[in-house]
Amino acid sequence: MSDPLPPFDPQQAASFFFSHGHSGWLGLRYSSHGANWVELELPWREDLLGEEDRHVLASGPIISLLDMASGMSIWTARKVFTPIATLDLRVDYQRPARERGAVLGRVECYRFTRSAAFVRGIAHDGDAADPVATMAGVFMTITKDPRLAGQ
Repeated sequence: MSDPLPPFDPQQAASFFFSHGHSGWLGLRYSSHGANWVELELPWREDLLGEEDRHVLASGPIISLLDMASGMSIWTARKVFTPIATLDLRVDYQRPARERGAVLGRVECYRFTRSAAFVRGIAHDGDAADPVATMAGVFMTITKDPRLAGQ
């Protein structure tokens, strides 16, 4: 019999997640977490601009930041890493980020059903009371490997 896995640790997982793939290319960084929330940082980079003449991060990388923080908040709240899929992610922009400024994405997982996880959060550039964007999302939680159906 194998020992159970330790609870999901977003800070420890970040070292793996952010050294590979899209999150790694974006340069995402772990910031902090609680029992059901995770905050990540998207550093400012000139190649992530939305407009050539404005030194503001584009919306696409900010959406990716919030999507990753969403997944990590789900795993943190569940205390286990399991497959999930983004079903709906709504991002409402309030204002542009500060020029040449990093953006923080803080997302909490506030509810689970049998097959879904619900998240909400904000993107901000230093003042959470003045968000760059707000977001809400629904993720499908996958508890069984569909490739093993019928076995």
